[in-house]
Amino acid sequence: MKKPFAAALAAFLLTASGLLAAQTANPPPTVDDASTAGTVKLVQGDVRVIDARGERPVRPGDPIGVADRVVTGPDGSASMVLRDGTTLVLGPKSRMELKDFAFDASTQKGSMLVSLVQGTLRMITGIIAKVNPGSVAVTTKTATIGVRGTDFIVEAEE
Repeated sequence: MKKPFAAALAAFLLTASGLLAAQTANPPPTVDDASTAGTVKLVQGDVRVIDARGERPVRPGDPIGVADRVVTGPDGSASMVLRDGTTLVLGPKSRMELKDFAFDASTQKGSMLVSLVQGTLRMITGIIAKVNPGSVAVTTKTATIGVRGTDFIVEAEE
């Protein structure tokens, strides 16, 4: 492991742990709108979302939808909770796109595809992965990860 990367990863993990600890008391969003996949819970530094309407800063409470791209700056990190209870934490200099998200709260079935273009992503899976782990995947430019665990970190270099 390269020393600058190790230091950056350690800082990210400390930040992510703090973000997760701060949000564990919050239940998943109860948004029933199918176009809203989840909600931004915490934001530090420069974090933006790019969607069909353009690019804008992200604030806690903002919705995240399918096809939204979340981008963090050099000092940025963000925590999002999806409708099935999945938690996504992005570290600094990251670009993530929620390519697919479908969840039916009454049947607890759904699917999720997250693309990590750059940076670091910590994912703590929710109901979709518990009911059908094969319906959750994370892609990078060089790999596709089938989710079989409940808490993991992915890094994608530029």
